[in-house]
Amino acid sequence: MSQVLTPRLRSQAVLHSKKLHQMGWVANHDGNLSIRISGDRLLITATGISKVDIDDAALLITDLDGKVLEGRKKPFSELELHSAAYRAREDVGAVLHAHPPYATAMGVAGASLQVSVLPEFVVSLGAGVPTAGLCLPKTPESRTAVAELATRHNAMLLAGNGVLTLGADLNQAYLRMELVEHYAKIVTLARQMGGLCELAPAHVQKLLEARRKAGLEPGAPKG
Repeated sequence: MSQVLTPRLRSQAVLHSKKLHQMGWVANHDGNLSIRISGDRLLITATGISKVDIDDAALLITDLDGKVLEGRKKPFSELELHSAAYRAREDVGAVLHAHPPYATAMGVAGASLQVSVLPEFVVSLGAGVPTAGLCLPKTPESRTAVAELATRHNAMLLAGNGVLTLGADLNQAYLRMELVEHYAKIVTLARQMGGLCELAPAHVQKLLEARRKAGLEPGAPKG
C-alpha cells in the first residue's frame, strides 16, 4: 500500500523516530523505519544517527533494492528486511524496527511470545508473536525468514535483533510495536509470578474468527 509523499508524511517519519527514543526502545544508532510511497519507493531514516536526532535532512528515498534516489546520507543495513516484508505483502505501507527491552530480551533468551493469554491481543495481533530464528545480517536466510513470517503476521521478534512490526501506515506499525512490548512485559511478569494461564483453544479460535471478520488479518482487504 503506497502513500503519497507529502511534507506531513516526512514529518510523521521524524516524529515517530523521536518517539522510539523517548519510549526507550532504541539506543545509540539502533532502530529504523520506512514508509512505502508511490512507485514502490521507500522513505527511510538514514543510518548512523540517533533516532532522537532524526530530522528532515536525515530522511532518504530509496528503491526496494536499497538504491538511494534522494538524499545525501546512507541507508541502514537492515533495509533488506523491510524490503522483504514489502515484497511479501502489498498491503504493507510501513515497517518499523526497534529494540524494546522486554520483547527483545525474549528473542535473545529464546523465550516464546507465541502464547495466547489476553483476548484483546489475540484479536489485534493473533495468537501470539512468532520469532524469526537467529540469522547473520545481510544473508538470504534473514530475508527469507522475515518474508515467510510477514505473509501471516504483522509483528515478529527477530532473535538477537529486536522486533519488526508492519502496518498500513507508520502510526499503525508504531502502535503494534507498543502492543508487542506491553504484551512481552505482561507475559514476562506472569511467568515470574508462577506461569501463564493460556486461553482455551476453542476460545482462541473464536477470537481469531472475530479478528478475521474485523479485517485485521495480514493481507485482509480494507472496507
